[in-house]
Amino acid sequence: MPASAVSSTFDVVVWFTDRALNDGEYLQPTKLHRLMYLAQGYFAVAYRGEKLMPATFVVDAAGPVEPDVWRVYASGRPYIESVPPPERVEQFLDSVWRRFGSHSADYLGDLIARQPPFQAALAEGPRTEIPLADVARHLAQPPAPTRASPGIDEVIRPRTALSATGKAVNVRRWTPGGPKSGG
Repeated sequence: MPASAVSSTFDVVVWFTDRALNDGEYLQPTKLHRLMYLAQGYFAVAYRGEKLMPATFVVDAAGPVEPDVWRVYASGRPYIESVPPPERVEQFLDSVWRRFGSHSADYLGDLIARQPPFQAALAEGPRTEIPLADVARHLAQPPAPTRASPGIDEVIRPRTALSATGKAVNVRRWTPGGPKSGG
């Protein structure tokens, strides 16, 4: 399995926490975990199965949680020296934050609770791992009126570049079978 895009899950945790603080918001632990879960799943869709962070999510009464982060943050935010994520990861996290950051923890919990991979793990019982491949497969499906999760094109914010004529166009990294570039 290829390496994850960041070396530590805490780099993503710190990024989301700092982003929330910069936006004047306190990031509840449940909302943090739901954002991490969605980011991990959508990153796997956008980058053909690659993991955003070396994290495993399990079913808990609070929803999907990364057990190590849950335990470390149980008594508040600890001091963690993080490494700023690579530019592509920061742009990706920014897209996830812009799409989901304004929603409440309850809204994100309802969104995730309707996803078949979460439901399957929940049926198995507490602490059951939610397979990333199943999450990515679900999130990669084209959006439908009956599907709760937005499609990848509704999550990833395209980058803007100038065409040869000087016109602003949306661009995305091309991946075979992945989202089509705009422009």
